[in-house]
Amino acid sequence: MEPNTIPDTKAPRSKLKRFLPLIIILAALAGFFALGGPKYISLEALRDNQAFLKSFVADNYVIAIVGFVALYAVLVAISVPGAGVLSIFSGFLFGVKTGVPAVVVGATIGATIIFLIARSALGSGLAAKAGPFMRKFEKGLQENELSYLFILRLVPIFPFFIVNIVPALFDVKVRNYVLTTFLGIIPGALVYVSVGNGIGDALAAGGDVALSGLMFRPAVILPIIGLILLSMIPVAYKKFAKKKS
Repeated sequence: MEPNTIPDTKAPRSKLKRFLPLIIILAALAGFFALGGPKYISLEALRDNQAFLKSFVADNYVIAIVGFVALYAVLVAISVPGAGVLSIFSGFLFGVKTGVPAVVVGATIGATIIFLIARSALGSGLAAKAGPFMRKFEKGLQENELSYLFILRLVPIFPFFIVNIVPALFDVKVRNYVLTTFLGIIPGALVYVSVGNGIGDALAAGGDVALSGLMFRPAVILPIIGLILLSMIPVAYKKFAKKKS
């Protein structure tokens, strides 16, 4: 008579626990699109509901700010592309002084959530299988973590939701990720919130607001390039010191 065998259910449960948060994120993202979420986060929605939104903020200022930060964090956490349009809302509703901190805090919270979930589910093993380029990038990241992360945030060609996830493939310190996210998104937030702050007249007149190429206009991109070059100084210095030694 064969001895009783107990099926090993620990591994499947462990995998389910590992991937469950990521599955929830993907389900929430699919639900957002299935329910027509993008139409509510658009300049058209802002134009059509501007009177109601302004009135609500005036009557419930603190609640409106907390709700906005929470909504921004959720949309960033589920990786909604173009969630940055909410920065326009923030400028329109709260002005620059309150709007920028609201965007930065909400985006940082949401980015940190998806970073932790992606790191838990995917781990650093995926990057090791991606080839020599990723290994070279990983080596540079290990040597100059703050500089690399800050550059990723500043360069406007990288989509925000992609930059949130890529560092999760490497052994990035959470505190460095949070710090560079918080500081790195300030320039972009300032630009979009400022646009939102001055958008009222255009919306009232039913006009269009051109956002395409906004981050690449000279007045915007030149200061950002300056910040990128500044953040590259530690990288360049370390390479120069290595060659000299």
